[in-house]
Amino acid sequence: MNEQTLPIQGATCQGCARKIRTALLAVPGVSSAEVDLEQQTVTVSGSADRAALRDALTESGYAADDTEDAEADAAACHPAPQETRTGGAGPTQKESEHLLAITGATCASCVRTIESALSGVARVHDASMNLADRTARVAGNARPQALIDAVQAAGYGASVIDDEQQADQQREEQEHAHYRELIRHTVIGLAVGIPLMAWGLAGGTMMVTAGTASQWSWLAMGLITLGVLAWSGRHFFIGAWKAGRHHNANMDTLIALGTGAAWAYSMVVVLFPDWLPEAARHVYFEASAMIIGLINLGQALEMRARGKTSEAVRRLLDLGARTARVIRDGEERDIPVESVQAGDLLRVRPGEKIAVDGEVEEGESRLDESMLTGEPMPVSKTPGDTVSAGTVNDSGTLIYRATRVGRDTALAQIIALVKKAQGAKPPIGRLADRISAVFVPTILLIAVAAALAWYNLGPDPRIVHMMVAATTVLIIACPCALGLATPMSVMVGVGKAAEAGILIRQGEALQTAGDLDTIVLDKTGTITEGHPAVTGVHTIDSESESTVLTLAASLETGSEHPLARAILAAAEERGLRTETVTDFQAHNGKGVSARLDGTLLRLGNRRWLDQEGVAGGLEEQAEALGRDGATPLFLARDQQLLGVIGVADPIKQDSRAAIQRLHDLGLTVVMITGDVRTSAEAIARQAGVDKVLAEVLPEDKTREIQRLQGEGRKVAMVGDGINDAPALAQADVGFAIGTGTDVAIESAAITLMGGSLHGVADAMAISRATVRNIKQNLFGAFAYNTLGVPVAAGILYPFTGWLLSPVIAGAAMSLSSVTVVTNANRLRLFRPRDPSRDNEESRGES
Repeated sequence: MNEQTLPIQGATCQGCARKIRTALLAVPGVSSAEVDLEQQTVTVSGSADRAALRDALTESGYAADDTEDAEADAAACHPAPQETRTGGAGPTQKESEHLLAITGATCASCVRTIESALSGVARVHDASMNLADRTARVAGNARPQALIDAVQAAGYGASVIDDEQQADQQREEQEHAHYRELIRHTVIGLAVGIPLMAWGLAGGTMMVTAGTASQWSWLAMGLITLGVLAWSGRHFFIGAWKAGRHHNANMDTLIALGTGAAWAYSMVVVLFPDWLPEAARHVYFEASAMIIGLINLGQALEMRARGKTSEAVRRLLDLGARTARVIRDGEERDIPVESVQAGDLLRVRPGEKIAVDGEVEEGESRLDESMLTGEPMPVSKTPGDTVSAGTVNDSGTLIYRATRVGRDTALAQIIALVKKAQGAKPPIGRLADRISAVFVPTILLIAVAAALAWYNLGPDPRIVHMMVAATTVLIIACPCALGLATPMSVMVGVGKAAEAGILIRQGEALQTAGDLDTIVLDKTGTITEGHPAVTGVHTIDSESESTVLTLAASLETGSEHPLARAILAAAEERGLRTETVTDFQAHNGKGVSARLDGTLLRLGNRRWLDQEGVAGGLEEQAEALGRDGATPLFLARDQQLLGVIGVADPIKQDSRAAIQRLHDLGLTVVMITGDVRTSAEAIARQAGVDKVLAEVLPEDKTREIQRLQGEGRKVAMVGDGINDAPALAQADVGFAIGTGTDVAIESAAITLMGGSLHGVADAMAISRATVRNIKQNLFGAFAYNTLGVPVAAGILYPFTGWLLSPVIAGAAMSLSSVTVVTNANRLRLFRPRDPSRDNEESRGES
């Protein structure tokens, strides 16, 4: 067995590391794989061939050039998102992310072309385009100009977005202008097409007779229709030309070929009627004009509906204050919030919004933080507490010092996370990507095949039937609906989650959360309040409760564990003074130890003390504490047991109701904790948990998740502490409680801004609703094209004698896109929260 070290790139978190390990462990001969995010390398043990390992890394998307230079670059690539270091021996470069504004993209084929072009740029790790908002996110270390050049070389426009908020405003202005332009194009196209169609429906002839006045009239109408194509349909023909120049084909190609063929055929009929049989001298100017008008109308309606999908982000932006009252040199004045600097002192009055993140220095009040946490109850704030931008001051006046401003505020980071997640592609969307790769070429081949079939096998007038069938096939096919099916639903779903205080950080999690069947809940801070209190002290006969509590508090002075804070608080309440200890040590998952006056004090669980040879005793008292839901902590001096202290952490008020919602969603709920089994089972009974994993060491949590996954389960992990981070990364979906540590939040795919488990149920409900909506959109897009294209080709003609009109095909094509966008917008009406919860909360407030 040998070890090999390979360079990786783009791995930025524990989730990336888990994917890399999973990919490598699937290679025959690999026994272990350890990822070093700091150095951007992976060390693999086993007998596997290096080439096989490289292939696995490439498949996972984290491969780097396997050369000494690439390894040096990989070692220099720092995963932390906050800063770039210079100098010293540490990391010197980070992987960056660029956001591009894309112009000229109209359908799924365009998306595929742009993503392929960007992925082909050197040092690009990942590229993803969102057709719904016409942006592309590119991860890697490529130069921005190289990315722009690649997009332009593919026939589209691109520009780097430096300020997303300003870019959004510019895009909205441009879309408003483009909407008005599309309406003008619609009016022009329909103004020509409707009278012509009405003429034909009223019995007027659409045939051309050589040498008559009608021939000149139709020539004039042909030139007018040419004007419609050149003005109202100009963008379709330009888009088709650009795509053709780069050996691509897209929706513009289909529209330009269809309308152009109808117009060209009609002009041949007008100019050279004698070349064609009398029955084939039919003009289709009305079809060209109507199709242009209807498709422009469809795009205008689609754009209008598409604008509604970003309402969640706009509402988040509206939460921010526009001005702030700053105190400088003893004077108060209102300034734009953009001018606030870190360290400034600010005043917020009743009813006003907190302008930037900060720390309260004076005053007391209650803040409405529902925009961050989704919880309706106001939160009390006193000196030393933190406040967040966008939250609303209720009654009192606060003076606070700015700590984070501009893009660094929690609100700004939430908006950035939401927008990034809205552009993500869940796995279900990749089906549309694969189909879009061959969609337009397939439609072109079907159109040619239909034309040949009608010309060789169809009834007279064969040329007319051939032209109508081919044109209708080109017009009815709609790659646009295919391209919008997934991103539109994702945008609305992620926005809906943000409104509920749920930040979806990874697009894959949006889909996977709805497929879960098992959820593992950390106990402390997740099911319980995370603020334990001492509920009982039992001692050996020779010791007093005060002595035991004093020694325990002295021992816990150096600890930051919640149980330690409970013991210190109990000692303080009783007026006990702690003593100074030395050689303090925290034993992970076991307890703490230190020396006092030459003796060794230990405080921890019974199993650890047994391992240390401490004398037994107080088992009945410990069991009684456990049955009441308290954690028994045994105190020993050297090898002598002194007493046991019960520390209980009450469950959150809504934990039981939230866990019942998880049961209603079909999940098995598991609680994992390091507590002794008796106290863990008492908490589990109160909360309604199905299964308890007790006395689990922090390092074993990941192993328990893997064991559940090994049983074929789809497992979620919910936690809030640093020791939960590996398990959060290992789970199929990790949920981090937003009140927890930054490490836990960074390792999780979904962050709950509040501390309630209702957020997990809300996230799962939103996930299922979003995936269901995506499936409806994809089914509609696939069904439309699967049924529409054969009908357009004339498959019903032998049975009904009916051939679909190109005008109807144009209307159907426009409606298909509008239908997808409208269906996605239905998600905005979805309510993930159980109505009974609102009733409970309203009763609690009253």
